[in-house]
Amino acid sequence: MNSPAREALLSIRRDLAPGESDNRLIPLLEQGGAPLPVLAELAAQQHRIITSDRRSFLVLAARCADSPAGDYFAKLAEGESLALAALPGFATACGLDEAALRAREPLAGCQAYPGCLAGLALNGEPAAVVLALAANFATWGGYCAATARALRRNYDFDDAGCAFFDFFATPVPELEEEAVAVVAAAGPDPELIAEGRRYGRLLQSYEQLFWDTLADLAAG
Repeated sequence: MNSPAREALLSIRRDLAPGESDNRLIPLLEQGGAPLPVLAELAAQQHRIITSDRRSFLVLAARCADSPAGDYFAKLAEGESLALAALPGFATACGLDEAALRAREPLAGCQAYPGCLAGLALNGEPAAVVLALAANFATWGGYCAATARALRRNYDFDDAGCAFFDFFATPVPELEEEAVAVVAAAGPDPELIAEGRRYGRLLQSYEQLFWDTLADLAAG
């Protein structure tokens, strides 16, 4: 039988899981129908997102420095640093050098997610943020796995070009266990679970907006 903390995490993940047809860009990638400029935009927007999310996780780590959540958020920040190091390989495959990657303008629909996470970093209940992230990480990881497959099959991207998506598509069981431990330490009462679901619904909505914004660009 699952512990209350693990069940809370799994319940929110199940409740907020997207439908198969919710992401309009992934089918285009799987058909090779998303043009390269849209992939370049994905790279540029992710550069801004990862940079912002890393700072948000560091803020959360500082807020929780004396609790299990502090180590958890610090590890998430380290992960963002690793992802940022892998992103230039994807950008280069899309035709963007580092200067061009940084010069792209932010798109509101793509940057709503990191804006929300930054707000939660300052004002959110940390354990509820962990619950929300557990749901979103599952969604994002699935999308990254599908993107990596499509890039290799339909766009002839090599391992360096797909490394960014491979990184997020790879499950990290240890991080999952730490998330459960953080929620357990906080005490997964109904109020905390409701708050985590509320945060998660926002993050999932903004995740969807990110992909919809890029899908709209692909549609012209």
